[in-house]
Amino acid sequence: MSITSQLHAIKSALPEQVTLVAVSKTKPVSDLMEAYNAGQRIFGENKIQEMCDKYEQMPKDIQWHMIGHVQRNKVKYMAPFVSLIHGVDNFKLLKEINKQAKANNRTIPCLLQIKIAEETSKFGMTIDEAKAILQSEDFAALQHIKITGVMGMATFTDNTTQVENEFKTLKQAFSQLELLQPENAAFKTISMGMSGDYKLAITCGSTMIRVGSSIFGERNYNA
Repeated sequence: MSITSQLHAIKSALPEQVTLVAVSKTKPVSDLMEAYNAGQRIFGENKIQEMCDKYEQMPKDIQWHMIGHVQRNKVKYMAPFVSLIHGVDNFKLLKEINKQAKANNRTIPCLLQIKIAEETSKFGMTIDEAKAILQSEDFAALQHIKITGVMGMATFTDNTTQVENEFKTLKQAFSQLELLQPENAAFKTISMGMSGDYKLAITCGSTMIRVGSSIFGERNYNA
């Protein structure tokens, strides 16, 4: 199936409240433009330089989501245009995003990345760490970021019961953090679910899925 037909097949089956992020990392601009011409306007990248290069080449009505691990020294490159940063896993990163957003006269939406997987390679904070950040005076002073929800990545396993439990943990984290109602937050997004598990994620409460290979085909990491 073509990118266009894959995209239409996925979008036509999504509930109205679920947003699709087309994960376009490692894919050429020509592939992204096919998805764009098929109506897709939200793309996710995991490397800031690659996202910046694509931003320069592509239409400006695209929303660019940074879905990978973020290095603080590279935030400045995406600060002028990024629409949502998914992987915020510590306060120092939030502080840097706030600084660069202020320099660009913007407020940048962010998701707190909660560690729900067993793998040590997955990034994220605990629910308690997230609560501590949201309740701190230092966080209240950040006027150029807006926490709009949470993001998580389930363990890479065939054990669907484990994945389901991890997704439910993220939904619980969202509910607990939402109750805190800090001024510079507006909780609405639960970003969980990828090509292999997004249908399960949606049944567990996901409002945003990150789908790559089911749209663009397998990635070529040697490109």
